[in-house]
Amino acid sequence: MQTYKKFQEHLTRELASIQSAGLYKRERIITSPQAVTIALQSGQQVLNFCANNYLGLSDSRELIAAARKAMESRGYGMSSVRFICGTQDLHKELEAVVAQFFGTEDAILYAACFDANGGVFEPLLDEQDAIISDALNHASIIDGVRLCKAVRYRYANADMQDLEAQLRAAQAQRFRLVVTDGVFSMDGNLAPLDKIHALAEKYGAMVMVDESHSAGVVGKTGRGATEEFNLRGKIEILTGTLGKAFGGAIGGFTTGKKEIIAMLRQRSRPYLFSNSLPPAVVGAGIYTFRYLSTSNVLQDKLHENTRYFIGQMQQAGFDVKPSQSAICAVMLYDAKLSQDMASRLLDEGIYVTGFYYPVVPKGQARIRIQISAAHEREQLDKCIRAFVKVGGELGVLKN
Repeated sequence: MQTYKKFQEHLTRELASIQSAGLYKRERIITSPQAVTIALQSGQQVLNFCANNYLGLSDSRELIAAARKAMESRGYGMSSVRFICGTQDLHKELEAVVAQFFGTEDAILYAACFDANGGVFEPLLDEQDAIISDALNHASIIDGVRLCKAVRYRYANADMQDLEAQLRAAQAQRFRLVVTDGVFSMDGNLAPLDKIHALAEKYGAMVMVDESHSAGVVGKTGRGATEEFNLRGKIEILTGTLGKAFGGAIGGFTTGKKEIIAMLRQRSRPYLFSNSLPPAVVGAGIYTFRYLSTSNVLQDKLHENTRYFIGQMQQAGFDVKPSQSAICAVMLYDAKLSQDMASRLLDEGIYVTGFYYPVVPKGQARIRIQISAAHEREQLDKCIRAFVKVGGELGVLKN
């Protein structure tokens, strides 16, 4: 008890320090389905501009019906991992439609993309090999790399000159794997996958892309970064999530070369030691991938909404990061300012969140706005007006 008392005092001081620095994260409680308009516990109805609900499918009646149908026919949960007795026909069906969607040879499901990224490196590479990772890759990639004994190299975000230098240095290793996000979630920029692929070919490396923020969003038909750069089926490893554009629930996947997927089934720890995805999530996933394979309506609307919104925000005088996705990063640089502005915007009926260290580097605080195909033009305009009003009052407009 005395030991914990000392630790408790330590934690209390640390938490107080985080709070005094303006970095304390508070959660706002939603009492409605995830959607464009959401209800908060306070009773306020607000427009949601900070969810990963890129295609507006999180409250889709058809998706919910598919989930219900799967649960009624295959049960609530699997109570097991895949190789013991946790594999249903629905799991194999979803893996097949994921591979078909991305033009790859096979796919494997995980509880989340965090697990997919955490479980991909260690089974495939060892101390004889090299991983060359973009400096702004997602935390799950960073953690996955740490679990692997491969030699680690890092290159500046989307910097092809630095990547080439790291590839040269990695020639000392047996196998080389270049790893990048497709879309970098904090900035919204798209990895130059064509140039990455060309350098990988030149220096004898494989490529892995995390498509979590790009699949369903980037590319003419939403197939992600590989479609955008005409590399569909040519990248060795893709990872992604069901928790963003593809319905917003949970679940991740790795898809790519069949031998890689086969090895992950044998040795990937998050796959071998985690329960199988529940039938409802799998059934909804099958519905979503099949629907998006036959219609571009949602992607087309998302692209149009994004072009309009970012263009209007730039004209209004906001410091907006260049974006090739549905992410609009409004740069404020000061952590407290990002929280104050988000709070003032909530008063105007706009739900957004301030991002600051350690989620982004120190001095790079921002509000990240995420556009959805479900947003209507009048809702986009309301958000823009609110930003202009609050931004003017806080002195953040450049005009």
